[in-house]
Amino acid sequence: MRGHAMSVLGLTGDEEDVYRYFLRHPRTPAHEIHGVFSFGEERATRVISRLRDLRLLHGDDESTWATEPCVAVPRLVEEQLEAMHRTMRQLTNPWPILRSLQRDRQVPVPQPSGTAGGAGATLRRLEDLREVRAHIDELAFGVQEEVLVAEPYDALSPEGMAHGRPIDVRCLRRGVRIRNLVRASALEDPASLSHLRDLHADGAQIRVADELSELVLVYDRHTALLPIDLHDTARGALRIEESTLVGSVISLFERMWAAAADFAELTAPGAGQLPCSPRRSSVCSPSCAP
Repeated sequence: MRGHAMSVLGLTGDEEDVYRYFLRHPRTPAHEIHGVFSFGEERATRVISRLRDLRLLHGDDESTWATEPCVAVPRLVEEQLEAMHRTMRQLTNPWPILRSLQRDRQVPVPQPSGTAGGAGATLRRLEDLREVRAHIDELAFGVQEEVLVAEPYDALSPEGMAHGRPIDVRCLRRGVRIRNLVRASALEDPASLSHLRDLHADGAQIRVADELSELVLVYDRHTALLPIDLHDTARGALRIEESTLVGSVISLFERMWAAAADFAELTAPGAGQLPCSPRRSSVCSPSCAP
């Protein structure tokens, strides 16, 4: 049989072959397909039944014919488009699915040792880097308005950039504002500079500070992630939701942001040489998890 061009319209290969057969042999008995195709009687019955349900075959077992292509194809296209639209509407509002899954989670997720408080705690100690990544993915999924990032590194790690890139792109495409502070020396690293150029082209706001030592990540001015140990981010992070503490982190970020230089101006053709700190760091970008 020829290639199955109708798969995009929702037909299986067998269904398309049978439809084409009755186009070529109208008003023939349905049971004749047993001698034409290699599949058995049960399978043939299912194929013919579905084609009748799709209104692609008419008649009875003694005389069967196919719907004209000029009628069948537009109808199938319309049905496929409607199915795609339903799926898109569901994907743009996943919260009913999420709430349903949350109800099925009868046992609370166990918290690691060192967590302050129980359910609804405002300060959580995340000592497993996999858990830190999971929290970042969760926060990035739910963020609605803004992400604040400060990255005090002379070079962003390849792992961090690879993990953070799709997260940042998804946020920006949803209209979330990203404000990213980086150290001036990071612009001297080709890979970091290329990553920042791409991020800026996608819509992120980036500023550059000559001196930057704070590692900051804040979602919607409500939740902050800070390293347990700035000099060893492998030790994990603190997730903070206490309003006063988060407010202090935001105030610190805003002061650093106001004093920093615009990334686009510094990297424009003809811009002067940037100062560079001799310190290097192999830790990952906070926007993409340790």
